[in-house]
Amino acid sequence: MIGLFLAALTLGTLVWAVSLVAGAVQTRMADTSAAPPARERVFTVNVLTATSGTETPDLTSFGEVASRRMLELRAPEGGRVVALASGFEDGGDVRAGDVLVQLDPADAQSALDRALTDLADAQAEGRDAARSAVLAEDELAAAQEQADLRIRAAQRQADLAQRGVGTDAATEVADLATSAAQQAVLSRRQALAQGQARVDLAATREARARIALAEAQRRLDDTVLRAPFDGRLSATNVVEGRLVTANERLAELLDPDDLEVTFRLSNAQFARMLDAQGNILQADVRVTLDIAGVDLEARGAITRTSAATASGQTGRLVFAGLGPAAGFKPGDFVTVHVQEPALENVIRLPSAAVDAAGGVLLLGADDRLEAATVEVLRRVGDDVLVRGDIAGREVVQARSPLFGAGISVKPLRLGAPSEAAAMLELTEERRARLVAFVEENDRMPQAAKARVLAQLAAREVPAQVVERIESRMGG
Repeated sequence: MIGLFLAALTLGTLVWAVSLVAGAVQTRMADTSAAPPARERVFTVNVLTATSGTETPDLTSFGEVASRRMLELRAPEGGRVVALASGFEDGGDVRAGDVLVQLDPADAQSALDRALTDLADAQAEGRDAARSAVLAEDELAAAQEQADLRIRAAQRQADLAQRGVGTDAATEVADLATSAAQQAVLSRRQALAQGQARVDLAATREARARIALAEAQRRLDDTVLRAPFDGRLSATNVVEGRLVTANERLAELLDPDDLEVTFRLSNAQFARMLDAQGNILQADVRVTLDIAGVDLEARGAITRTSAATASGQTGRLVFAGLGPAAGFKPGDFVTVHVQEPALENVIRLPSAAVDAAGGVLLLGADDRLEAATVEVLRRVGDDVLVRGDIAGREVVQARSPLFGAGISVKPLRLGAPSEAAAMLELTEERRARLVAFVEENDRMPQAAKARVLAQLAAREVPAQVVERIESRMGG
């Protein structure tokens, strides 16, 4: 019994000890050390100073270059092509008055010869009619003179009869002779009228012959197609020996030096380009064409707008005449920059600095952010033109969902990027590949090609030029 009692006492003591150790361990694990004081997070932001001034918004659109003088050359008459100008090919330059196409003139020349013969016949008929009319006038004069003599003889015979010297028979004979003479005068007058009518008919026939001659001459002239103005040929589709029909399209002639660009503006953009009278402003435009890393540029001015809006189209179609435009050709798809009227007291900011509601973040005291609201006037590329009471304040360049009013930030004021960062040092293989691509480009003008090759020959090449050339190469 004593042994059992001791064993139970030992077991209880062991259980109590285990429970005591477990409680101590749990208490130790539950004890936590004091947390360090929390520190405010500080963000690094790029800031810029808002400067108020006068800005000229640059409205960007896309358009197509076209020639203001474009003419379809069509065959006035049908026939076989017997001769072509040496420069009658796509891209050939011609001068005003140059013979472009010569059709077979045999039929037209025969028609002209027949017209000349008909005119000669009509002229001969006219001369014959004129001579007949003169003879008829002379015959009428002679008949009239004879009638006058017969009348005087009849009067003398009547006087003799009244004095008892003549007889009634002689008087009747004299009266009959007078009547016959008057009848002869009437016949000669009728012959003269017929002669004059013949003269008129001959004149009409001659006029008709002259009209036929002029028409035959025009048809002969139409066998020769001449250039109406200085220009360049396009879409030629005729060769020597081909048989063409009347009014068949042979080529297009366009003036490469008289170019204009057509582009479309939205209704809101178009409304900003109107003056007080509702007419389109003759604003300056700048047209650029990207060719293998080189921007061809031309300048001009707005000239007019379309008279009506085409079905299914929106906005307004605007035309702008171009000045000297070396390298541009009709059909080029170009970028058009239009200068809008200048805006006073505006601030240019990056688009990322302004939210949809016009809110911006300003750098306040102790480098903490402050919220402000501005009026967005224009969006120009990656920038916006705003107006508000923030001139002279520093603005956060790019907003973030983590930024808000009261946030402490570390401002980073960036300077202008160095030119060295925009230059690349090319390997010989890469340089040779770029040079070969530029030399094989036929669309690039010689002046621009020489400028690009000079840049590629330098030890360091602008990174923008390299990137744009390789984008055209597909590399």
